[in-house]
Amino acid sequence: MSDGELIGSYIVPVHPHTVLVPEQNEGWGRLRDAFEDAAQRIKDSEADLLIIYSTTWPSIIGHQIISDPNPEWVMVDNDFHDLGSIPYSFNIDENFAHAWNEANQKRGLKSRTIAYHGFPIDVGSVVALKLLNPDNAIPAVIVSSNVYSNRAETTVLAKACMDVVKSTGRKAIAIAAMSLSNRMFTKPIEPKDDRIHSLKDDEWNHKILEFLSEGRLEDVGQLSRTIHQQIRVNKVVTFKPMWWLSGMNQNRNDLTGEVLAYEALHGAGGAVVHLDPAPSGTGDKEYDEDDVEYFSGERNVLDAEQSATEELVSNDSDTGDKIEQNGPALWEPTESEDSVNSAAAPKPVGAYPHARRVGDLLYLSGVGPRQPGTNAIPGGPIHDESGTTLDYDIKAQTQAVIDNITRILEEAGGSIDDVLDVTTFLVDMDRDFQGYNEVWAETLGQVGPTRTTLAIRALPTPIAVEMKVIAKAR
Repeated sequence: MSDGELIGSYIVPVHPHTVLVPEQNEGWGRLRDAFEDAAQRIKDSEADLLIIYSTTWPSIIGHQIISDPNPEWVMVDNDFHDLGSIPYSFNIDENFAHAWNEANQKRGLKSRTIAYHGFPIDVGSVVALKLLNPDNAIPAVIVSSNVYSNRAETTVLAKACMDVVKSTGRKAIAIAAMSLSNRMFTKPIEPKDDRIHSLKDDEWNHKILEFLSEGRLEDVGQLSRTIHQQIRVNKVVTFKPMWWLSGMNQNRNDLTGEVLAYEALHGAGGAVVHLDPAPSGTGDKEYDEDDVEYFSGERNVLDAEQSATEELVSNDSDTGDKIEQNGPALWEPTESEDSVNSAAAPKPVGAYPHARRVGDLLYLSGVGPRQPGTNAIPGGPIHDESGTTLDYDIKAQTQAVIDNITRILEEAGGSIDDVLDVTTFLVDMDRDFQGYNEVWAETLGQVGPTRTTLAIRALPTPIAVEMKVIAKAR
């Protein structure tokens, strides 16, 4: 038997509108047409296995894989039950499901198969299989999306799957059932009124699709970190399927991509995208993650902040004390006899302490809004990695600065009430002074320190505000 291979990948939306009521909205109809185009491409490819990774099947205890050879039931969507129901009867490759489960366990993953009558197949998998494989001619396998898995775990899941694809000689298609932006209208809408809920979401969706159309799948996997900082809804459903697809495609960045359709689905962004393994030559970013072969079991799931942004951090192996993220390298604070450093404050961008105690005074180094541990910027950064200006919330940044100052002062045994003098640096005085001033009035304004506010051109990290503080020492 010849080695198997992945012969194509697809991204498809999960909402039932494309199955049940495509005629009610022109955009839904275009998505349905794109599904049918993708179905024909899959048929023409002579694929013999469809592998579905669905974000609408969340799991907690590891990853789960459907192994019932013929699951039959009726799917009724939790939100859109008024649109009708979808009866289904699928052709599942139970042998592949069991082999994938075993491969997962060999690579250190928690995994199990699901095979009993009446187990409800999720809406994303139902939509994908009903429209991409309408006559059940191609056997399929469906895997859950573990809500706690980080990129390492998701990558290992893909590698285990490809172990089985290769060993069984399959010609496989990988399908990620997912939304792009997933912020939906919270009230019923008329079909004619459907649109992308947020302008910012729409802009990020287009950026994702631009990369995918160039076959830059790994770039999208890494762009997910920036997206997480920008969207107001902290969800990771856009990230995991991209990580999985990238792993299935050997983390390549030079696929041949084509966006077949992009439309709104009750406010969320839905797209049908084809990624062909044929090299396009357009990728310009190499895979720079740790190439994990086995999952160690560590997810940091008890640290909510780190879990939410864990993929932001990568250690510099040469120094061991710097982290490359959100701007220049970060350093461990300098230690000396009179220094004051706090693990609850963000790491410096150079070799200096958080504060120094001199007699009855504390002199704090410039304090910004970055968050300890994750380096996330509340309210969002002022620009992205390419220098493109982004919208941000100056009030959220200002409050985060004051919170960081408080942590440093508490480390020294004092409090925010000890602040005597503040010099504030604003990158955009005209835009931000009012919002910054409002937060000041509610916080440090109640303490009464002297203050000087200066306009500057830039700060070392993509933040809008920084404060230099002198306080009483306790």
